[in-house]
Amino acid sequence: MPQVPPHHQRKLKKTLAAPSILPEYNKVSRPGWLEIVVGLVIYAIVAFVGVSQLKRLGLDPAVYGLILTSWTGVATLMAFTVAVRLRLRSLSAFGVRRTSVRWLLIGVGVGVVAFVLKSFAILAWIKVTGDTNNVQDVYGDGARGGVLSLVLTTFFIAVFSPLGEELLYRGIVTNALLRYGPFVGVVGSTVIFALMHGINNIFPAAVVAGLATAEVFRRSGSIWPGLVVHVVFNLPSFLLMVLFTSTG
Repeated sequence: MPQVPPHHQRKLKKTLAAPSILPEYNKVSRPGWLEIVVGLVIYAIVAFVGVSQLKRLGLDPAVYGLILTSWTGVATLMAFTVAVRLRLRSLSAFGVRRTSVRWLLIGVGVGVVAFVLKSFAILAWIKVTGDTNNVQDVYGDGARGGVLSLVLTTFFIAVFSPLGEELLYRGIVTNALLRYGPFVGVVGSTVIFALMHGINNIFPAAVVAGLATAEVFRRSGSIWPGLVVHVVFNLPSFLLMVLFTSTG
């Protein structure tokens, strides 16, 4: 009986091993409930407990506002980092993968539309609830601490926080829930995202942002187009808030 050449033997071993490896890989090829629960718990601890402790320090309003603008990004990135280390340890499994220029441009367009829709959503919320209290006014205090403070606050609100939120809510929550279908993945993650912002006049804006970014993530398979949506959504909102509060 002729012997199989060594290089053919190696290929044969890989082929025979593949069926037993592939099913196990598919079981953990995307995040699940473990990552969702751990990620949200870590976020809640860092975000809400951290903010409550900051209030006790009696910081200058500008300093306190500046720290708060960065806190969402800090909390979400910490939560995402812990969740990534649980099982998968692969950023691509969380949607951190390359995307096309076309999808980035789509993200810009979706962000503009979402920004417009958000304005109507907030007006409808105020009409129904009568709640005109803007819980994010404190962010404006951070922006009024000087030029450097304005630049840092803008970066935290427009880039840093959206990055952390896209990794946590779309890379983990939307990604995991999509195993149950598009509706559960997009709407379910949007509800969680909005509720984490609280029941206030930011809630309708969070619903619009959540739906837009989750659907873009579902279709593109990458967090980067959703991040573009989020940046376009946040940046003009924050700049308008700073402008009107500083001239009011």
